[in-house]
Amino acid sequence: MSSRREARERAMQAVYAFTVGGDDAEHVINTVIQDQLGTDKDIKAFATKLFLKTLDISDQADTIVERYTENWELSRIALIDRILLRIAICEMLHFKDIPPKVTINEAIEVAKRYSTSKSGQFINGILDAILLDFQKEGLLKKSGRGLVGMETIVSRSDDAPNPESAK
Repeated sequence: MSSRREARERAMQAVYAFTVGGDDAEHVINTVIQDQLGTDKDIKAFATKLFLKTLDISDQADTIVERYTENWELSRIALIDRILLRIAICEMLHFKDIPPKVTINEAIEVAKRYSTSKSGQFINGILDAILLDFQKEGLLKKSGRGLVGMETIVSRSDDAPNPESAK
């Protein structure tokens, strides 16, 4: 049986295949997602939507990541880590029913499996900072299950020092 974690892994593999292989999105969807994810239509639909939406917002996500990696060029970040950051940002911004903490935990777990030994910590730090700023900026539009844990994020956001007030 397929799970959302497996769907996220397939979406990550699909973004990787699209980026490195240069095949068109439809071919990648058919070979990496549809052919590999069992018979659960909802999981296949989730993986496909996550893949396509991640491709749509890749430039926006990269711009966001660059703000949190001041002394690093984006090209120096491992490709799998960049892809996982894009997917997580996509989920935070465009999947209203997924709690942000679930998104972050899933990205960390997938990173532990597919990337470097330090990737989980790196991704956690970047996504945690992004999440707090998304909350402060009012960019998190969560509903239903997506609201789970939001009260903690709101209180952390309220407690976080405001860099603008230090000037």
